[in-house]
Amino acid sequence: MMEIQFDRHRRLRQNPAIRNLVRENYIHVNDLIYPLFIMEGKGIRKEVSSMPGVYQLSIDQLQQEVEEITALGIQAIVLFGIPNEKDAEGTQAYADNGIVQLAIKEIKKLAPELLVIADTCLCEFTNHGHCGIIHEGKVLNDPSLDVLARTAISQARAGADIIAPSNMMDGFVAAIRKGLDSAGFSHIPIMSYAVKYASAFYGPFREAAHSAPQFGDRKTYQMDPANSREALREAASDVAEGADMIMVKPALSYMDIITRVRESFDVPVVAYNVSGEYAMIKAAAQNGWIDEKRIVMEMLTSMKRAGADMIITYFAKDVAGWLKNNE
Repeated sequence: MMEIQFDRHRRLRQNPAIRNLVRENYIHVNDLIYPLFIMEGKGIRKEVSSMPGVYQLSIDQLQQEVEEITALGIQAIVLFGIPNEKDAEGTQAYADNGIVQLAIKEIKKLAPELLVIADTCLCEFTNHGHCGIIHEGKVLNDPSLDVLARTAISQARAGADIIAPSNMMDGFVAAIRKGLDSAGFSHIPIMSYAVKYASAFYGPFREAAHSAPQFGDRKTYQMDPANSREALREAASDVAEGADMIMVKPALSYMDIITRVRESFDVPVVAYNVSGEYAMIKAAAQNGWIDEKRIVMEMLTSMKRAGADMIITYFAKDVAGWLKNNE
């Protein structure tokens, strides 16, 4: 055989021990944030039809859920509330006895050490399903900021550890940071949904959170999926306004955006592995078309490889269980 010179890359792949030694990215349970959907009522544990294994829960069902989450070693959850009453201005979003506020208080009683992240938006609380105040069919930016700040303050007052505004109004981080600081919550960090696209991957979430817009769409405030440079402008604004962490949502089709944001900003980056991504994998797995565990771990590892420091995912409990059992 003719002698030729070439690199021997396979030397570092020949057995599991070597592969483990040189592996660059890992998923750890501390990377995971688990979303919870809380609704008013009693005795409610309703599976979301498009998201197998994900449930809408009433507050009296939280003890079992929180015990399971903490036993798995998951350290953080993000809360979404589903109120019985909705109005044009989403007043239940900032009510002291609102569903999110009551859920935060209950979770903090059950597990004080569990990090509670409060999603701060209006779409679940408005009767029109948009993320801001409406006038003559348009979402008004500046009048929405006051309501969002009031919501963040009420969530912090209830005991939220992190405020996560997801509304994509211009100036929302500045308004919330000013509101929190003025109310004595300067220690509360903001996890901004800085780069949130007007994505078709949110469909199952809107079923779970009862948050579909009743008219039009959200393209006037959420980003065009075709744009990437705009993502850096959005993230830069939020960091300048006081965001402590910045999020890219969705994650799976936006790995390039995660990488660009990671390379451009020296703050923690969050990837949101959204409902549509979850639903597709669950459906394929239930049909026997894919190996669910391998697909999930590969997908989440790729988000870490792209630059995410933490991942919000509906797979958090599954992954935590696999990791705990060394599967």
